[in-house]
Amino acid sequence: MFDALKPFLAAALCVAPLAAQAEPEVQESAFWQSEVKAGYMPPAAKRIPDVPLVVDLAAKGREFGIQGGTLNTMVTRSKDIRQMVVYGYARLAGYDENYQLKPDILLSFEAENNRRFTLKLRPGHRWSSGDPFTSADFRYWWEDVANNELLSPAGPPDFMRVLGKLPRVSFPDETTVIYEWDAPNPAFMHMLAQARPPFIYRPAEYLKQFHADYADPEVLAEEVDYARVKSWAALHNKYDNMYKFDNHELPTLQPWINASPGKKIRHQFVRNPYYHRIDSRGVQLPYIDTVEMEIVTAGLVAAKSNAGEADLQARGLGFRDIPILRKGEKDGRDYKTYLWASGAASQIAIYPNLNVNDPVWREILRDVRVRRALSLAINRRAINRALYFNLAEPGAMAVLEQSEFFDPALREAWADFNPELANQLLDEAGLTEKDGYGIRYLPDGRRMELVVETAGEREEVENALQIITDDWRDVGVKLVMRPLDRDILRNRVFSGTTMSSAWFGWDNGLPQAYTSPAYLAPTDQVFLSWPKWGQHYQTGGSAGEPPDMAPAQRLLALLQDWNMAATHEERAAAWREMLKIHADQVYAIGVVAAAPQPVVVSNRLRNVPEKAIWAWDPGAHFGVYHPDEFFFEGGEG
Repeated sequence: MFDALKPFLAAALCVAPLAAQAEPEVQESAFWQSEVKAGYMPPAAKRIPDVPLVVDLAAKGREFGIQGGTLNTMVTRSKDIRQMVVYGYARLAGYDENYQLKPDILLSFEAENNRRFTLKLRPGHRWSSGDPFTSADFRYWWEDVANNELLSPAGPPDFMRVLGKLPRVSFPDETTVIYEWDAPNPAFMHMLAQARPPFIYRPAEYLKQFHADYADPEVLAEEVDYARVKSWAALHNKYDNMYKFDNHELPTLQPWINASPGKKIRHQFVRNPYYHRIDSRGVQLPYIDTVEMEIVTAGLVAAKSNAGEADLQARGLGFRDIPILRKGEKDGRDYKTYLWASGAASQIAIYPNLNVNDPVWREILRDVRVRRALSLAINRRAINRALYFNLAEPGAMAVLEQSEFFDPALREAWADFNPELANQLLDEAGLTEKDGYGIRYLPDGRRMELVVETAGEREEVENALQIITDDWRDVGVKLVMRPLDRDILRNRVFSGTTMSSAWFGWDNGLPQAYTSPAYLAPTDQVFLSWPKWGQHYQTGGSAGEPPDMAPAQRLLALLQDWNMAATHEERAAAWREMLKIHADQVYAIGVVAAAPQPVVVSNRLRNVPEKAIWAWDPGAHFGVYHPDEFFFEGGEG
């Protein structure tokens, strides 16, 4: 299938034929060998950076791999082809498997008092198109994208502002970029290692053709008309999708490049000929030539995995799927099912919306006695027994044992099954009147019917809410479950329409002192308990509402303390107080944590760890384990 694609790709990767040059130190990829021989592409030794990242597989306890093969995996939405950026995990700096930050795309970085950051690029590094990757690409993003009012109306992203001020940015030479703030910005380098990185660089040579400051006006006008958009800025933003990964012409630094124009059921991604990592034998990564990502209905992921149609699969699988996956193993489907630990703070969490538009419900949900009562009324052990065979950890939302901040008391806070105390707290909150069925009345005479909206993607969430429905009814609260599309759910929460919602707990249940605690403070609308407080912070006060509750205001102050801290001890102290506030205030009601995540792995696929953590941030799911180092026995998949 890809032989027909390769001449097209090779032509896109290099404008004119080049003379092939042998380079014995670096082994040529069989996948691109014909293009090298034809002169469409330089040999591997000329494609990698002058100083590539040499991967020490032996230190990781991994095998040397063989190039070749096609890996099959699945996602459930067309937009999720962006998972190739997540899984690829090529970052300026990224975490290793112990969650320590290391240079990756960068040759090195230096932080001086967390105020001045010097980034050194790898000389000779190139985009997948063959264009040089230099400080000019950082300059283009900073001057022509982030600070262009038409392309970025809100200006540079929040993490680039410290105390409301942007950094001084300089570009001393082709391989050096310097960011300098007047106050500390300790989260800066760690932001670059996220599952969804901010991409503080852009392929300038490619994107300038869509920028009014560089492109020929007549040609640009024709492009705008052809793309059926309203302006050059809309055109530029349409093609500038580093994370979405849906523009197959946009150069990338990831291990695989998108080889599928338009929307398809199966997307193909082929090895990046200019990728910056090699193994110690001189073999360029990734080992696997091609990734095919099929878009399937959510309910079919487990069935198709059971049928042996996935070489590597975890997304779309849940704990409930383990029996059918184990059955497939026994039936000889040529795969095995690993059980990884989950890195989320809670497998299931309920988020009361403190910013809900309904004034009566807003006052009720802001009463900490109500939130504590709702938590105390949940029989977590019954949920763990019924849904997770006692393999999860029942408790409130708290960090996991692998974090230096784990405290059993925080997991237990307001998490015992105690209907008697829950009833007492609801009575103390003034909700004493009940109807004939024992359901309490709100102050305005309505019954206390709390609508919990879900994304409708995980059967375990709906099953848990059914158990909680009975628990809450016993204390006079009627739970009404409403499944919605994920995007609709989030928009309803952000607008204040939703009373409460169910989702995972904090993405990062593994924080260390160096981790920014921004997600514990009202800084982002994505934390579903305070969307409008988050909007207020994100927009500098132009939207949303300022936090008007003392504990939330204290969280913001502690975040600032962490930002300004000079020592590990000072940052750790801020973290611990913020976690205690969350445990006491029950901003989110955790149910269970650490439920095993099934990972389907082909019996022919090597270097996939049997024991690992399935985490979004930090970790980027498979990303932190570097799928570019996975390979098929014999090089065939």
